Amino acid sequence: MTTRRTLLAAGLAAPALLPTGSHAQSAWPERPVRVIVPWPPGGSTDVLCRIVCERLQQITGQPFAIENRPGAGGNIGADAIAKSTPDGYTMGPLTLGVWAISQFLFTRMPFDVDRELQPISMHWELPNVMVVSSQHTPARTMAEFIAFAKARRQGVSYGSPGVGTTAQLCGALFCERQGIDGVHVPFRGAAQIAPAMLSGDLTFAIDNLASYVPIVQEGRMRALAVTSAERHPALPDVPTMAEAGIPNFVVTSWCAFGMAAGVPAPIVARASQLMQQIAAEPAMQERFLRTGAHARGSSPEVVWERARRERPLWQEMVRISGARLD
Repeated sequence: MTTRRTLLAAGLAAPALLPTGSHAQSAWPERPVRVIVPWPPGGSTDVLCRIVCERLQQITGQPFAIENRPGAGGNIGADAIAKSTPDGYTMGPLTLGVWAISQFLFTRMPFDVDRELQPISMHWELPNVMVVSSQHTPARTMAEFIAFAKARRQGVSYGSPGVGTTAQLCGALFCERQGIDGVHVPFRGAAQIAPAMLSGDLTFAIDNLASYVPIVQEGRMRALAVTSAERHPALPDVPTMAEAGIPNFVVTSWCAFGMAAGVPAPIVARASQLMQQIAAEPAMQERFLRTGAHARGSSPEVVWERARRERPLWQEMVRISGARLD
């Protein structure tokens, strides 16, 4: 005979036997999460990812294990995420290049970003900064630099961390719009660009702000403008491109966490909620600013909207630069 106690026990057990979307959302993660970083250890993407994963682990009590998979402008790591089991236990920080540039830059893509990836939340954003050598370039303002560059018979050179990076694309767009004869010189990173500029072998760069703040503050380089819509707290005296007389040049690098397409919606929602919570913490915002970046959090829809809105500009910049990768 079925007793009242038996019915009560069955009723209490029902949620565990029939998990709902809300249960899946509140329970994630229930085991370690694999975090694929498509860039080498020690770079800004890797460092900022580790900061957030450290906080995720504190909140959830589950390990977030970092695995660096660099190469092909982030495509190798992004492909590993796209091809992973869509269960919510593989994720990673995917930069602007993956979401909005690589499809125009590479002859063939190993994955379809719109069909095989699922954004979780914005992660960080930072502008590029236009810098010149204080010793070898007399210009102190953007107008003076443009006049200086146009007067050089041999033209000017600009550096970047590689073909197809935002630094190369920004340099090409700047030269094209200002009618400057500019030659792109690719390097492995800012650690190689800075010495070349300080020695006078390179004229300028429009590169990741975080890499140049210390040198600018020391006075060895001069920052002429930042590419964000507003001035950056790390360099409050440096004007924006618009303030420096260069309109329609708001270009920022950004990163958003992603998973494979097909991850259950409640898990995506839970991960996004955690990312937004962490990005809003004052201590986290301060840690990011010390690296030159702004902490960002958002819904997945905001990531898609931004990527699709910016793609026409990056496609045009790739065309202007002539950049192409196989």
